[in-house]
Amino acid sequence: MHVTEKLTRPLTEAKYLNADNADRYRSIMRIFYENYEKLRYWMYEEEIYAEMTADPYFADYRIEQCRQDLAMLTEWKNLNTIQDTRNVASIEEFKNKRYRYQMSEYSVEIERLVIRLENLFVEGASLEPTLLERIRLNVERFPKMGDGDPDAVYAWWNDLNNDFIRLNQNYQDYIRDLNSVKAEKMMRTKEFLVFKDKLVEYLRNFIKGLQKNVGVIEETLRLLEPEQLKNVLGKINDYEMSIPRMDVEVSREMIEEKTKGRFESIRNWFVSKDGQENEAGRLFDATNEIIRRITRYATQLSEKNALGANRREEYRKVADIFMRCKDMEEAHRLSAMVFGLERPLHLRLEAERETDSMNQGVYEEPAAELVLKPRVRTYREKSSRTSIRDTGQEKEQARKQAIEQMKRDWKRIGELEKDRRIDFDSLPVIEPRVREILLKWLSDALENADYAARTEEGRDFVLDMTHADERCVVRCEDGNFTMPRLCIVFRERMAEAE
Repeated sequence: MHVTEKLTRPLTEAKYLNADNADRYRSIMRIFYENYEKLRYWMYEEEIYAEMTADPYFADYRIEQCRQDLAMLTEWKNLNTIQDTRNVASIEEFKNKRYRYQMSEYSVEIERLVIRLENLFVEGASLEPTLLERIRLNVERFPKMGDGDPDAVYAWWNDLNNDFIRLNQNYQDYIRDLNSVKAEKMMRTKEFLVFKDKLVEYLRNFIKGLQKNVGVIEETLRLLEPEQLKNVLGKINDYEMSIPRMDVEVSREMIEEKTKGRFESIRNWFVSKDGQENEAGRLFDATNEIIRRITRYATQLSEKNALGANRREEYRKVADIFMRCKDMEEAHRLSAMVFGLERPLHLRLEAERETDSMNQGVYEEPAAELVLKPRVRTYREKSSRTSIRDTGQEKEQARKQAIEQMKRDWKRIGELEKDRRIDFDSLPVIEPRVREILLKWLSDALENADYAARTEEGRDFVLDMTHADERCVVRCEDGNFTMPRLCIVFRERMAEAE
């Protein structure tokens, strides 16, 4: 044995299997893995929470718990994160970071190991057109297998399933590697330009194999008669039942369910159903998208390298040629030759023209002045200095108005209270301002584990969650909205407003 650093370091990626709250961690990682198999490598916190709460086991699961679980899995290196800045419109949105999560390589293999205990097969990653060719040849033999020898039929069935499993797993792993953070960083380096052509050619060869074979496989599976399918699967089940097994009881129903499930997996991979795209179509789109991304990154790298070229001598040569022009007319002709008319750039000012004549040339128009400002973040226009103005009176007036508004709000809310309770199911038509205050109280209480909070005037309350699974309609002056049936219960009487 050779002791290495990888051998001696703690495997923190496996902590989620036996840690406290392992049921939540393992469920989250299984959600990531199932979406990973569907080529969805990046997921948001809201998507994970929605899938968790869809199961009755996690009916009481809260978004704060989901956020903590994702943070812990990220700390254990089970998840990779990247900040999503595509739809950021302000600095505050950028500071309130919104992350996308992706399974790490270790986590994929750990989940596969767990699933392998559930009788799933795992192998390496590559895109092999020969597997598609072999699958096509085996599928084309499907109608003839009904008259074949059971041994030959079973061997053919195993070859078909082994090739399909290898294809399904290999493309998932390979596409995952190309969509990983490491691949994204590599595509942005200059060294990637050397590797780019080889990778694109490899992907295009696989697409050609996909286009060549998938259509034939789909057509063969569609034309397969039910009687032929039943006959072939029956022979496979008979052979399975004839295999001696020690200390294992296998029923006919289990064998038939397994065989039928494997055939349905192959059919769904190649055949579209109910207007939904099949897995082969998704693989085709994903591969094309990777090729487009590779080409885009390569173009950006080439343009970036071209921007660094020193063109001083070229500009000096062009200026020297212009200086040797005899007159302005010759300079105009040289300008048309040097700069061209294919993509001219124009600076236009919002200025009134002296004449609207279409026959007046550009050089006959008077010159206009355009003030250019530096395009740097540190540039600030000079502001005129003014004396400090006393705004004390305006502030006092605004304070009084705010106090009056608060008193009116408390009075309206006090009218809604009955027996120290505000039941949203029995509210009359309320104003938008009152609705905002009530919803803010709900938000403050829901962020607390005890569902308790305090109003702006110092009054403690708690939420009654007894009927939270029911729905109610709150009527407002600007419309109605549906919400859970909650109730605000005050713990003490409202203080008298001064």
